[in-house]
Amino acid sequence: MYTVLEAIATANPPNRLTQTEAADFMLKIESLSSAIKKRIPSIYTHSGIDYRYSCIADYGCDLERFELYPPNWNLLPQPTTFNRNQIYANYAPKLAFQASQQVITDAKLDPRLITHLVTVSCTGFSAPGLDIDLIKKLGLADTVSRTMIGFMGCHAAFNGLKTAHAICQSDRQAKVLLVCVELCSLHFQMDNTLENTIINAIFSDGAAAAILEAKSFSEAEGKLAYIDGSSLLIKDTQALMDWRIGDTGFLMGLSPQVPEVVAAYLPAYLQSLLASHQLTQKDLDFWAIHPGGRKIVDQIQSSFNLADGLVADSYEVLRQYGNMSSPTILFVLKKLLDRHQSAQTTNSKSSLENGIALAFGPGLTIEGCLFQKV
Repeated sequence: MYTVLEAIATANPPNRLTQTEAADFMLKIESLSSAIKKRIPSIYTHSGIDYRYSCIADYGCDLERFELYPPNWNLLPQPTTFNRNQIYANYAPKLAFQASQQVITDAKLDPRLITHLVTVSCTGFSAPGLDIDLIKKLGLADTVSRTMIGFMGCHAAFNGLKTAHAICQSDRQAKVLLVCVELCSLHFQMDNTLENTIINAIFSDGAAAAILEAKSFSEAEGKLAYIDGSSLLIKDTQALMDWRIGDTGFLMGLSPQVPEVVAAYLPAYLQSLLASHQLTQKDLDFWAIHPGGRKIVDQIQSSFNLADGLVADSYEVLRQYGNMSSPTILFVLKKLLDRHQSAQTTNSKSSLENGIALAFGPGLTIEGCLFQKV
């Protein structure tokens, strides 16, 4: 049996902000030092991001219309974790539903036939949570099997894909709905540090949903299938990226060393994954790289001497949406899947054969998976 990637759909909140508008918001904050404010225009301009999305209007509106922050430019007192999580509990299910409803439509699937629901998120918690809300609003069967993957950060979608693959390989009738949703903008912090300024400059809100199904060879032929996934925990790197629950939201640490450390370990990681399937880098005709930031994509392109076309989708997703944490890689994969399906429909030779997807998160952890045309 093959684990076929049938469809991907994405969704974003209505509050679309240009990167210039986001920088202007930060420059108004009175508690930030002049030294930090001098760096903000350059950091935002060179981020590789043009637009970002937020579930709240605060970052692009007047003080009187703030939804999360108090109406003053010190933004004090800071909203509590409880305040932020209340917005998450209200808004995350809506965004997850939007992406899920669309992907079910795109896959031409009766929602009552979905056997498994896998939800992924790290920017809020509630119980009953996303899974229960989706079951009710989408009309899924009350007996649908549920798995929640929480607090794993930017690479969490890969654990969702692995879970879906394991399900499809053990159940010939499996139809899995995978849903990732993150509201990163709820957790922006006003710490007067360069690290925090960079974090505030790249993260965004979004959701993505995918349908993966168990298919026989005759049913799967010509389609893209998830073949294998691999994980590498890099030793002694825990301090380079972390994600903790604080009193004023979730607190992130992000070292500028991350791109270089990942690049140092990635060649051996990739060679091992590909060799286990009798492949080399030359066999890859698509790369889906999680654009955690411009520098990580730059570093990987340089390390592997990748043509511009192989990283164009990652750069474009970063430009249009910023880093949405776990859903981001599905935004990239959607572009690739849409091209593949279009080529299959028109019998074009441009359909994809072998491709790799990669992401990086707390640990430091490298997560990747291999897709192949059946």
